[in-house]
Amino acid sequence: AKVIARGRSAREAVARLDRALGEFAITGVATTAPLVRAILETPEAATGAATTRFIEDHAATLSARAEALSPVVVQAGTAFETLDGAVAVAAPLAATVGAISVAEGELVRPGQALAVLEAMKMEHLVVATAGGRVLKRAATPGQTVAEGQPLIFLEPVEVEAAEAQDAAVEDLDAIRPDLAEVIARHRFTLDEARPDAVARRRKTGHRTARENIDNLVDPGSFLEYGALAIAAQKRRRTTEDLIANTPADGLITGIGTVNGGLFAPDRARTAALSYDFTVLAGTQGAMNHRKTDRLMAIIADQKLPVVWFAEGGGGRPGDTDTTSVAGLDVPTFRSFAQLSGLVPKIAIVAGRCFAGNAAIAGLSEIIIATRDSNLGMGGPAMIEGGGLGVFKPEQIGPSAHQWANGVIDILAEDEAHATRLAKQALSYFQGALATWTAPDQRRLRSAIPENRLRVYDVRALIAGLVDEASFLELRGGFAAGMVTGLIRIEGRPMGLIANDPRHLGGAIDCDGAEKAARFLQLCDAFALPVLSLCDTPGFMVGPDSEDAAAVRRVSRQFIAGAKLRSPLFTVVTRKGYGLGAQAMAGGSFHSPAFIAAWPTGEFGGMGLEGAVKLGYRKELEALTDPAEQKALYDQLVARLYAAGKATSMAAALEIDAVIDPADTRRWVVGGLDAAAGMARPWAVRVDSW
Repeated sequence: AKVIARGRSAREAVARLDRALGEFAITGVATTAPLVRAILETPEAATGAATTRFIEDHAATLSARAEALSPVVVQAGTAFETLDGAVAVAAPLAATVGAISVAEGELVRPGQALAVLEAMKMEHLVVATAGGRVLKRAATPGQTVAEGQPLIFLEPVEVEAAEAQDAAVEDLDAIRPDLAEVIARHRFTLDEARPDAVARRRKTGHRTARENIDNLVDPGSFLEYGALAIAAQKRRRTTEDLIANTPADGLITGIGTVNGGLFAPDRARTAALSYDFTVLAGTQGAMNHRKTDRLMAIIADQKLPVVWFAEGGGGRPGDTDTTSVAGLDVPTFRSFAQLSGLVPKIAIVAGRCFAGNAAIAGLSEIIIATRDSNLGMGGPAMIEGGGLGVFKPEQIGPSAHQWANGVIDILAEDEAHATRLAKQALSYFQGALATWTAPDQRRLRSAIPENRLRVYDVRALIAGLVDEASFLELRGGFAAGMVTGLIRIEGRPMGLIANDPRHLGGAIDCDGAEKAARFLQLCDAFALPVLSLCDTPGFMVGPDSEDAAAVRRVSRQFIAGAKLRSPLFTVVTRKGYGLGAQAMAGGSFHSPAFIAAWPTGEFGGMGLEGAVKLGYRKELEALTDPAEQKALYDQLVARLYAAGKATSMAAALEIDAVIDPADTRRWVVGGLDAAAGMARPWAVRVDSW
């Protein structure tokens, strides 16, 4: 309530206001009227001499006077009508009587509805707390009543069981009309409601979007966001058509748990998204962009990992219910890009994935693609529209090409296999496993051939070192000389880089250096310790290498290693030569948390054979007998090998130790223990390449 007074003078206005407040009655709540009247009594009120500190300076006086002016507060019910021998059923709040549902003389039972009160546009039911007979209705519909005011007077009567109405049996399976409508609407989003669409997926050998989501998340854990969205095409199609044929606007989004049986719920919670190729070819429409943007905000806020089934045809030109012209202001791609290095993002690609959908895949840290996939930044229509020719979808970015050029990190057989691999890949970012098994470490003693020139299978060596079945290689089809992947040692997740001597003798070429650099960024972003298995004669050299921009490209591995904040452990299994070996150790042999060598380790500023040929060219050329020349060559190589063997390096403190290969895991675990508890206060951008 507001009271305003006017007068020809301040004194007259004050007097009128004081009189009005004195006649103004508000019950049920306290008001400031007594304080205002106390202020009006002071000389300052009429003269305007009061300052902003007036109430503070006169608090005690004003408080006492306001208390004296306050109306007398009576106990609840004493100011209202009473009826001898009757029990009053009172209003629980100030409200308007909507209805009184019992008549005088009627017998009522405990819990029976007696009246309906209306307040703040809501209805409040008044029920009997005890049985009785209605003696009088003390209020009428439309009447405004105060809190505590009697509505009905009851004569206390023992209600006999025969006269009391039986309590209604609660049907927990009853479906009200409003819920029935929601259930019916949701049925349109299910595969069962779209048998023709499901049949089309079966013909191409693919699963539905919902089948993929169900296979990814733990049963019963998925909370779907935006399930009732439909395509923004009401200007050209009926709502019924859109509900039936564009469920979820072609994009399923939500949050569930993945690997919940292995990790605590807070570690298992994952954002899962899947474009639905049966809805407008999985294209990105106005509403599914809004759904994406909504989930992106939640992902950023809650730091949730993301798994996204990205199959689809890119932007959709057919939406009409929008003011958009080109749609280039959508924040989806920027929002997803901003998550780089903040949360792990895994894209799964099966079938055709073009344009905007391909951009989503490209912005992910890990891309898993099936063998039947086609992945490209432009589909057939875009290529033809650009005047670049006519191509079939199968000719654009086939998996064989994208696997060889490094776009695809993991190649899968089909969607089921891809989903299993996604769950495995995600697990390395979710934490350590409580149980694990390890191969017999004694086999590592024979993993490197005694013949120092003989190549070996580095992947077999890795499998023999890490926890069983824990090695997940990334970009295995690209840059054959550099192996990168995720591993576990005693259940603890790590990254791994290794040289493969079967390709260029383990030399690091441009592709290999960039592959390692980007992988180190990935590990750094998510605080994964890195194990480096070094066996390299150095960086690849020669005119072809320089034509490939080696000076710039191989330097990326140096920069990534130097910036690495995750713990790095380097084990030299055989060759540790030149700049390439330094790059495998983070830029310097004293950069890692430890650098150890197996007994087969050998070191030098460059390869021993090359060093002899260059350093002793005159001596070798002076010998005309080929046998003598080879004998001198072998002698010089042996001398350099003796000088650069692992024990010599350890004695000179250029490496930390020479270890039994079977003891490698113990060293790694010791390094992990030393780094335990390391928080990640840093943020690292992970390059898309």
